[in-house]
Amino acid sequence: MERNEIEAALARQKQYFSTGATLPVAARKEALKKLRHALEVQETLLTEALEQDLGKSPQEGYMCEIGLVKSEISYLLRHVGRYAREHRVHTPLAQSVSRSFIKPMPYGSVLIMSPWNYPVLLALDPLADALAAGNTVILKPSAYAPATSEALAKLVGECFPPEYVTVVTGGREENTCLLDCGFDYIFFTGSKAVGREVMRRASERLIPVTLELGGKSPCIVDETADLALAAKRIVFGKYVNCGQTCVAPDYIYCAEAVKDIFIRELKTQIGKQYGEEPLQNPAYGKLINRKHFDRVCGLIDREKVVCGGETAPDRLQIAPTVMDRVTFEDAVMGEEIFGPVLPVLTYKSLEEAAEKINSMDSPLALYLFSSDREHVRFVKERIQYGGGCINDVLIHLATSELGFGGVGASGMGAYHGKRGFDTFTHEKSIVDKKTFLDLPMRYQPYTPFYTKLVRLFLR
Repeated sequence: MERNEIEAALARQKQYFSTGATLPVAARKEALKKLRHALEVQETLLTEALEQDLGKSPQEGYMCEIGLVKSEISYLLRHVGRYAREHRVHTPLAQSVSRSFIKPMPYGSVLIMSPWNYPVLLALDPLADALAAGNTVILKPSAYAPATSEALAKLVGECFPPEYVTVVTGGREENTCLLDCGFDYIFFTGSKAVGREVMRRASERLIPVTLELGGKSPCIVDETADLALAAKRIVFGKYVNCGQTCVAPDYIYCAEAVKDIFIRELKTQIGKQYGEEPLQNPAYGKLINRKHFDRVCGLIDREKVVCGGETAPDRLQIAPTVMDRVTFEDAVMGEEIFGPVLPVLTYKSLEEAAEKINSMDSPLALYLFSSDREHVRFVKERIQYGGGCINDVLIHLATSELGFGGVGASGMGAYHGKRGFDTFTHEKSIVDKKTFLDLPMRYQPYTPFYTKLVRLFLR
């Protein structure tokens, strides 16, 4: 779209929102049902697009994207009526003969900017939350996943009128135009660098934002862990979508005493899950583009590779790779990997590991594999991170009852389920004061008696 088309689209959405058409709970449920039906009808279109952009198999596309969106919609349909109701709160004695309540209201016209790595899930999950909250939406998918962007535009275009939901495709120029517009809320998922720019541009107009970013998410494996099971689950979480997952274990922080055994288990699991030649596995995906492929290849130190390392440049594939003897000074530890490369580092004590992790930017996720309850308690309380799992990886992302989001440099705000509804909702605080009684102590002239009453009420 050209700038004038984007501005006109937003103006139409603001006009539509002002009619109140999106406010009734019945209208919100109808929108969610339409979206769920469209996912069912267009599942083949979406899975083919995901395979074209990222090499995802149909099962992975459904399990990690389409199915999760349907689950979120089903959750919202069950609960949106309760979430949207105004609810009464306690009224203090000083404001007696009043009713105090909170009225949840949508922000209005919101912008959702989604990334390329999970282009269906990370576009439609927040869209469902925004619709449940009663907003109109302009959705901007990533230009790096062009097939999926076009599929989303087709799905949304057949599902909603443009004054309700519009998809804007394109790249940097369209992003710039969108950030120049007066949205009521901006929801962004992507890199820290772009997140900073989104926040800077939003601050110029005082637009509230949610930023879902990333970071180097550690996976701690202590000496009490079930190493075989840990390896099985970590290999799944690290190499699904070729490591292009914002909450993938970015590196292993392993107790020195069990590191060698654990690496053997990792190798065994890679062979079991991806075969002896992973690059020949038709269900193994690819990197999103050549620039990203070259960047990840540049992080691999061939002298430290103990498993994998093979590449297929013509197919933008890197085999599941494990690196040993890695230190925090290595290139692979200097940035979020976002690819199928797993460095293994060691620690001598859990306190040492916690101190090191806390000295870095707070990660989006943290995973701990341990059978020691005291270790679990220590990590939960002493390390700062967005969210995570104990003895598993990724699955906190798939739980609608849990808000998903970062902390510090890994993001601000959260979504999914009730937290998603709240993210796109402004809670109006209202006091309904009755007229049959008017307490006199707040009015001048003040008297000693009224002063005593005020002190009685306000203490």
